[in-house]
Amino acid sequence: MINIIWFGLLFIGIVVGIATGNVEAITKAAIDSANTGVELSIGLIGVMTLWLGMMKIAEAAGLVRKLALMLKPLMVRLFPDVPPDHPAMGSILMNLAANVFGLGNAATPFGIRAMQDLQELNTTEDTATDSMCTFLAINTSSVTLIPATTIAYRVAAGSSNAVEIIGPTIVATLVSTIVAVIAARTMSRMRRFRVSKPDKIFDEAFSNPAADAE
Repeated sequence: MINIIWFGLLFIGIVVGIATGNVEAITKAAIDSANTGVELSIGLIGVMTLWLGMMKIAEAAGLVRKLALMLKPLMVRLFPDVPPDHPAMGSILMNLAANVFGLGNAATPFGIRAMQDLQELNTTEDTATDSMCTFLAINTSSVTLIPATTIAYRVAAGSSNAVEIIGPTIVATLVSTIVAVIAARTMSRMRRFRVSKPDKIFDEAFSNPAADAE
């Protein structure tokens, strides 16, 4: 879908440019954009190498694992349907810890593994559980301490203080994570979304004395 949208935007732009007699401007813009892309990419190499290297050192030093242990009490409350000793909890913790340190490459396999482990606890194969939705919401909004990619872009753009984005990023991602968790919890309690969970409806029907009496 994204490819279709981009193609449509480019096609419309080219057609409008030809219709208005701005073919030369379109050609110049395309060449200038290509040059800017190459310059920006090369400029990102140095700073990305620095930050990713520092994050890998933090990972090798055990900081990611220590952070995961610190987050465990909170995760038990956020994922009450997941047993504390289940492999899914370990995968979730490692994924979130890696995201906090900006280790996107390390976080991805942990995230995939977490979803696979959570699926093992799912009694409805084609419907996501509350825990899966909560994890996806947290993973998407993910609290980030060091936004390495954003810092790299700012450096490449000539920012005089590229790391000043760290403070606002922590606040913004913290707020987004809180909102994501509240939204996931609120929607999981709404009847319209519980109807899509046949296992939940089944459990409620057979655990409700009133339903049994009827």
